[in-house]
Amino acid sequence: MLPSPCLVVLVGPSGSGKSTWAAAHFAPERIVSSDRLRAVVGGGEDDLAASDDAFALLESIVAARLARGLTTVVDTLGLDAVRRRRWVAAACAAGVTPVAVAFDVPVAECAARNRAAGKAVPERVLAAQRRSWREQRAALDTEGFAPVLSPVTVRTAPAHVARATAAPDGAAADPRPMRFGLQIPSFAWPGGAAELGPRLVRLARAAEEAGFDSLWFMDHLRQIPQFGPPWHDLPDPWTALAHVAAHTSRLRLGTLVTPVTFRPVAQLAKVVATLDVLSGGRAVCGLGLGWYGEEHVAAAVPFPDRSVRYALLEDALRALPLLWGPGAPAFSGQVLRLPDTLCYPRPLQARMPIVVGGGGERRTLALAARHADACNVVGEVDVVRRKAEVLRHHCHAAGRDPAEVAVTQLSTTLVGRDGAELAALVESTRPRRVTAERWAARTNAGTVADQVARYRELAAAGVTTAMVSLPDLEDAAPIERFAAVIAAFS
Repeated sequence: MLPSPCLVVLVGPSGSGKSTWAAAHFAPERIVSSDRLRAVVGGGEDDLAASDDAFALLESIVAARLARGLTTVVDTLGLDAVRRRRWVAAACAAGVTPVAVAFDVPVAECAARNRAAGKAVPERVLAAQRRSWREQRAALDTEGFAPVLSPVTVRTAPAHVARATAAPDGAAADPRPMRFGLQIPSFAWPGGAAELGPRLVRLARAAEEAGFDSLWFMDHLRQIPQFGPPWHDLPDPWTALAHVAAHTSRLRLGTLVTPVTFRPVAQLAKVVATLDVLSGGRAVCGLGLGWYGEEHVAAAVPFPDRSVRYALLEDALRALPLLWGPGAPAFSGQVLRLPDTLCYPRPLQARMPIVVGGGGERRTLALAARHADACNVVGEVDVVRRKAEVLRHHCHAAGRDPAEVAVTQLSTTLVGRDGAELAALVESTRPRRVTAERWAARTNAGTVADQVARYRELAAAGVTTAMVSLPDLEDAAPIERFAAVIAAFS
């Protein structure tokens, strides 16, 4: 598997199979061929007089594609070491992984292939190319290519997905357990608002059947820019969770996350407790600082500065257990004062779990360490590993066992059963002005096997529950595809 984006330089004599291999593994728009460019600027692919113009055009195309972070396959003889080193330098400068593919094919076979393709390449020319190839093959390993491959079957994937798939699978020998939650951030479905209720029930039941442990909604007053325009349907999450609760039996139900600014803390306590009672003890309270000032302004909801919101978040984390617990003591915090903490009905759970959203290492994770049951962070394995370590330090400082505060991770995840299905899904779901490669990276696109490897790495980094947002979620099909990933952790 090759990391996307990458620069793939094909190296080998004429007739060694470079163009055939490239066409079998990459879309035509990714391949920059010197032969095809001779036909563009000259009288045909064999118009050697047009070579200088063709290579000048090739260099411009390669430079433009690398600048845009696009996978590019350079289909030339590849026997010019100066050009190779220039391409490697340009790729590295653009943050694109340079890869070489070396085609070791005997002269006689190259000659036969050329004849079959109608190319009149003299055998003495092929022999010279073959000698040049042998002389330069060893140099490929020292020119910065990572890696140098033989012409094997390959496909591309976002860099972190490719890395996880290629890593030694020690996690498979000693797999860490992991649970999965389904997060639904977008409701722009066919049928509009009239279809929201029935479709949510179908999706929730499919998630339960597939093995998801929990279901999560965002808590916003309007759709956020990351998922659509503000006028897209976005139901109140706690009301929607109560609807789902009536039609499921196992899924835990929560928000990722409720801004502490939206509701008075005592009111939020009653909402969550009511959901817990109606769901048979399955509610989870996700709580965060709040960040989307525009929705606050539009709804005339106060949006104090960050320091005040942090103070209110800490007060809420301290007051909520009192509101859900026995008695009704008064509470006096930094900015919140409650003359009593009466809240009925009481939750069915003896300890209502609280998830703090956000990965701020100095304050947010410290609050999670002192007061919460879990934190929810965004990022891949290197980020998660660092956040988990910071959380452990905060737990020790607070006198808590780090095992008492779970690390959960949220990511958008596009999954296909195989490479062909995945490529089709990337193409069918990507926004019009977003390239397939950027969309694949943004959605962590991978096959079932890729995702299993990716989540094993995350589990090894400390994640106990992965919250998954499926970007193509309109019906049960994406959930059913993801079920194979969940099964690998069962």
